[in-house]
Amino acid sequence: MPHVFIILLLIMLFVVILSYVIPSGLYDRLTDESTGISVVDPDTFRYVENETPITFMNYFEAIYNGFVNGASIMGTLFISSGMIYLLEVSGAFGAGIHVILEKTKGKEFSVVCIFYTIFVVFGVLGYGEAAYPFYPLAVSIGFALGYDRIVGTGLAIVGSTVGFTSGLMNMFTTGVSQQIVGLPIFSGIGYRTAGLVVFYVIGLTGLYTYCRKIRKDPEKSIMKEEYLSRKKEDHMENMEEMTLRRALGLLAFLAVIVAQGIGCIRFGWSFPQIVAIYVILGIVLSVIFGFGPSQACQLFCQGAVRVFAAAFAVGMAQAVVVLMNQAEIMDTIVHGMGVLLQNKSALLALLIIFIFVTLFNFLVVSGSGKAVIIMPILQPLGELLHINQQVLVLTYQYGDGITNSFWPGSSLVQLAMCGVDYGSWIRFCWKIYLAFIVSAFVLVMIAYGIGYGPF
Repeated sequence: MPHVFIILLLIMLFVVILSYVIPSGLYDRLTDESTGISVVDPDTFRYVENETPITFMNYFEAIYNGFVNGASIMGTLFISSGMIYLLEVSGAFGAGIHVILEKTKGKEFSVVCIFYTIFVVFGVLGYGEAAYPFYPLAVSIGFALGYDRIVGTGLAIVGSTVGFTSGLMNMFTTGVSQQIVGLPIFSGIGYRTAGLVVFYVIGLTGLYTYCRKIRKDPEKSIMKEEYLSRKKEDHMENMEEMTLRRALGLLAFLAVIVAQGIGCIRFGWSFPQIVAIYVILGIVLSVIFGFGPSQACQLFCQGAVRVFAAAFAVGMAQAVVVLMNQAEIMDTIVHGMGVLLQNKSALLALLIIFIFVTLFNFLVVSGSGKAVIIMPILQPLGELLHINQQVLVLTYQYGDGITNSFWPGSSLVQLAMCGVDYGSWIRFCWKIYLAFIVSAFVLVMIAYGIGYGPF
């Protein structure tokens, strides 16, 4: 497979081609006074003459503009990864993994289940990009358990996908969508919990099947060359013994994770607050482990550099959105979907919506960004077709969440954190994600059938 940057450059080129095929169009935007969310006015679409068509230079300028748009995510990755590196070089992570392995000898997959569940919880809380710094840790855990790089990558990415897609407390898709259509925030949580259980079992089954397969025959590992060479090493040789300082460091790290979860759910924290608590963590860790100010800064830089590729990929993924906005074709695509839905049966309309959101996710990764464009169009259509707004939100949420870690636009960033190429990832996950997609639409049909309502 080509490098992550090449793939993203090709997606950018694809958008440029679309800009000369799809006519430009715009909706007017309105700001909801009660929520402060700016949404489209579904009755105001018109085709327009694009006064700033994408030029040769615009294509390359979009990379810089994408970096500007993605600065909050990129900065969070650099700072949180740099601070976490202080804990890594202290040997605390290695010591913690050592303790876990000692307690679970012969039950390695139980550790996979534990960490898979932790990443599911991260997804439920809507962590998204905030969970990326923990992905390399998941890979290290997979290695320490005697599995390959794909297992650690899978437990992190599949787990996050399961939690994020379920939408139990996901402000970025469920929360925003429900606010737009006028539903109580996080209402209908019971049915979404049932969906979480379904996705959880599918993801865990996929992981178990792969773990069992490579344990029986290491040659079947998707990354077998690396796996076979690592199997010759003692996975415990780099593990440290637990000490009081290391235990205190891990407790400080755990406190930050808990604070991050509570802050995001109860106090509406975003990237500035998350970065702040990681800076505080870095100071606390420096005191615990006796790092001098200059030494701590040097270690921070070493940790931040490790995520350069992932951060760069974030900027390039944002460049795709920059080009979409310049071409003014995003509203045209959504309008076309709205026209297609007219005079369709309810179930056929739900299938079209689900497929459309899934495919649109290839170009526009942001769940909240798509919601403010798509949901105002779906709301009146749902009323005409007698589809409960809660069912529409569920359909949007599933269509957006599943492919966030399948389409290259966002998955390449996650894979860069784990050191896995896109081709290897698709070979591992395609069956799991196909099962996700099929089960998601079955859940949507059941929701419609039982009259899954607003509360």
